[in-house]
Amino acid sequence: MPATFHYGGQAVIEGVMMRGQTSVSIAVRRPNREIDLTTKPLPSISTGRLHRIPLLRGIVILAESLILGVQALFHSANVSMDEEDEEMPGILMWGVLAFSLAFSIGLFFVAPVLLVEHAIDPRLESDIAVRTIEHALRIAMFIVYLGAINLIPSVRSVFAYHGAEHKTINAYEDGAPMQVEAIRKYSTAHLRCGTSFLLAVLVIAILLFVLVDIIVPDIARWQLLSSRIVLIPVIAGLAYEVTRFSAKYSDNRVVRKLFIPGLALQALTTREPDDSQIEVAMHALERVLQDDGVQQAQT
Repeated sequence: MPATFHYGGQAVIEGVMMRGQTSVSIAVRRPNREIDLTTKPLPSISTGRLHRIPLLRGIVILAESLILGVQALFHSANVSMDEEDEEMPGILMWGVLAFSLAFSIGLFFVAPVLLVEHAIDPRLESDIAVRTIEHALRIAMFIVYLGAINLIPSVRSVFAYHGAEHKTINAYEDGAPMQVEAIRKYSTAHLRCGTSFLLAVLVIAILLFVLVDIIVPDIARWQLLSSRIVLIPVIAGLAYEVTRFSAKYSDNRVVRKLFIPGLALQALTTREPDDSQIEVAMHALERVLQDDGVQQAQT
């Protein structure tokens, strides 16, 4: 295991999932206001050699995060509605993952190309202008999408737990005691947030796509679409390394300035949590710290 491990997680329905070095914990607020805390060991792939190979580890960790995230959401939905907790059927999990990936790739990688090719390309003679509009449209669609889902009441609750997760991690990394009063003062933004990672994905995608456009200027439409899809694993691997770099040098003033856009974008995916939501995130983190035998500030 690495000498320094970066704890983190994600918000789920009425709760927070935290990933440790050896286990993952899910804390969910039940309808009776009690906190349900579930933990399970991480699979061997989560602690194996693939996690130490640059670029490849980003793809592995992304796949792992998607699987753990879908399972945690299914579990939290059952617990939050006080229903019997059942293990998510494999076919359902893979179906949800396939739909999520297809939707994301279609919306942010394929749709901008098709929109530009059909609505704008015939009106412009400059290929550079066409591709510039495509890349700008990709970023704009991402921001609009985040703003749109923020209007959904149930999603706003998840975003509050997202803020609680960030506050708790920020407090832990600052050496603060695991107390609601101490955690409350910390920011809802964090450099390693998935929102910042997704923005890094889009920025790196634009840089690689520009490179492809320069190398192959007269590219057929099907080849253009293929290049946008085929490069996704490379983009994800590079984005993870960039995010990992930001975590390693988070105290560097220049690094923090470079990641200001990602931190600002988190205003769309986090909300200020209440004390009960912070308490849930705190319980989830405490459990994985306990499983890892990590000394922490006392409550």
